[in-house]
Amino acid sequence: MATGERDRVAEQTQGATTERSTSRGLSAIAVAITLLVLSPLAWLVMRASEMETARAIELVTSQTTVDVTVNTIVLVSTVTVLAVLVGVPLAILTVQTDLPFRRFWTVTSALPLVVPSYIGAFAFVSAFGPHGHLSNLFAPFGIEQIPEVYGLPGAALVLTLFTYPYVFLTTRAALLSFDGTMVEAARSLNHTRWQAFRRVTLPQIAPGIAGGSLLVALYTLGDFGTPSIMKYDVFTRMIFNEFGAQRIDYAAVLSWLLLGMAVVILAVESRIEAGRDGAYVSRGARRPGEIQLGRWKVPALLFCGGIATLGLALPIGILLHWLARGGVGFSQAGRPFELAFAWNSVSVAAAAAAVSVVVALPLAYLAARSDTRLSSLPDRLSYVGYAVPGVVLGLALVYLSLRFLPFVYNSAILLVFAYVVRFMPQAVGTTKSSLLQIDPSYVEAARSLGYAPLSAFRKVVLPLVAPGIAAGGALVFLTTMKELPATLMLRPLGFETFVTYIWRVQESGYYGQAAIPALVLVLVSGLSMVVILRRENYDAT
Repeated sequence: MATGERDRVAEQTQGATTERSTSRGLSAIAVAITLLVLSPLAWLVMRASEMETARAIELVTSQTTVDVTVNTIVLVSTVTVLAVLVGVPLAILTVQTDLPFRRFWTVTSALPLVVPSYIGAFAFVSAFGPHGHLSNLFAPFGIEQIPEVYGLPGAALVLTLFTYPYVFLTTRAALLSFDGTMVEAARSLNHTRWQAFRRVTLPQIAPGIAGGSLLVALYTLGDFGTPSIMKYDVFTRMIFNEFGAQRIDYAAVLSWLLLGMAVVILAVESRIEAGRDGAYVSRGARRPGEIQLGRWKVPALLFCGGIATLGLALPIGILLHWLARGGVGFSQAGRPFELAFAWNSVSVAAAAAAVSVVVALPLAYLAARSDTRLSSLPDRLSYVGYAVPGVVLGLALVYLSLRFLPFVYNSAILLVFAYVVRFMPQAVGTTKSSLLQIDPSYVEAARSLGYAPLSAFRKVVLPLVAPGIAAGGALVFLTTMKELPATLMLRPLGFETFVTYIWRVQESGYYGQAAIPALVLVLVSGLSMVVILRRENYDAT
């Protein structure tokens, strides 16, 4: 064999060895990150092993546990059904009908998602609660009592108004990519509009509806603020109360049950995601002809306007009303809002975003560049943290830090770690989608020029995926700013943020003092919506 040929063979062998070594190293890093992310769940296993079986059975079968379980199931089911009943008609109206001002109604139908549900909840209490704005408005007319806002009706209404956009957006996406010629074919066979929708359109958009519904269910299951404000006992509220009362055994039992429900929802969502590919892929055909609303145009406009009023205009109007009335009202409660609270929120959110994009990169790269199921396992497992309700995560980290790492208890490190566990999948998702769009031949070309794998990644891949990384970091930052239960449970002593201050003054009944931080959070949430829509090339026509 010629010397040049031997050199080429040696270089190829060395390159293959380097690639395998890099792949093994990347896999080891991904596995280590995944184990670290899943480590809080070890607390549930440890508590299960320490608790006597008889005691665990007693707590699980107690009447209080049964009542809380039923309440949680009823709330999740009610909100999910109502979200479908609101989101699907709105999607159809804004895509397939001649509804006037469709672009406007599309935007207003999506925007309630920017209002954190706990802010919406105490805005509704301020408007509809005892001695609220609505009661005061009706008092001169002799109406002294309006329907009760607390309990299941209030919690279901608020959560529906601020979660239905999940169903609206996923259903709308399905309708926009739907092949309209199939509907026209059904109409040519003498099917009515309703028959064509039921037999042709609905089966095609069902995965989108189901995907949005499961997101609503997962959000409702893990929500802590709204049930607490509406005084409706569900798992999250009871766990927080039991934690505050130092009844850790019962809090652990409730956490097991809550996490079990979350895992079931996540498993169903994963199965739907797996079967969704191609379910409503556009085949380049035109959309079906517009449905002429005719005499239904006015009811459709009233429906869209009513939802926009309750889900967007009312909470923002209440916040602006507090602000206009001098809502800061510091002297009333002796709890002034300080700029330090804003700095605290921004600093921990920025730290969580920075850590998240760093640890998300190897997970995303391994999942995007490997085609084996094993290589994508760390990526999928990282989403378990996203499904763990914040109150369960907070309780687990308090226990683990006190037992094994007391030096991180009552520190911002623990709080940032909780944020990373919960919201890192957002960074993984945007980074992976960017990596999948890069032609692998670019890296191969760099390797053929003698660049080492790390150098080729830094010079070729990293600049191309930088927008996806930035978008992921922005989503983590913006979502972290709104996180309530984990912040309440893990913040260092005396460490106030936007959400802890809002929660504190809300509990004291001084809603006006929450005006400025609540409006800032709504603005922050609006920025997150902009990031989401830009990443998804959202069509609002």
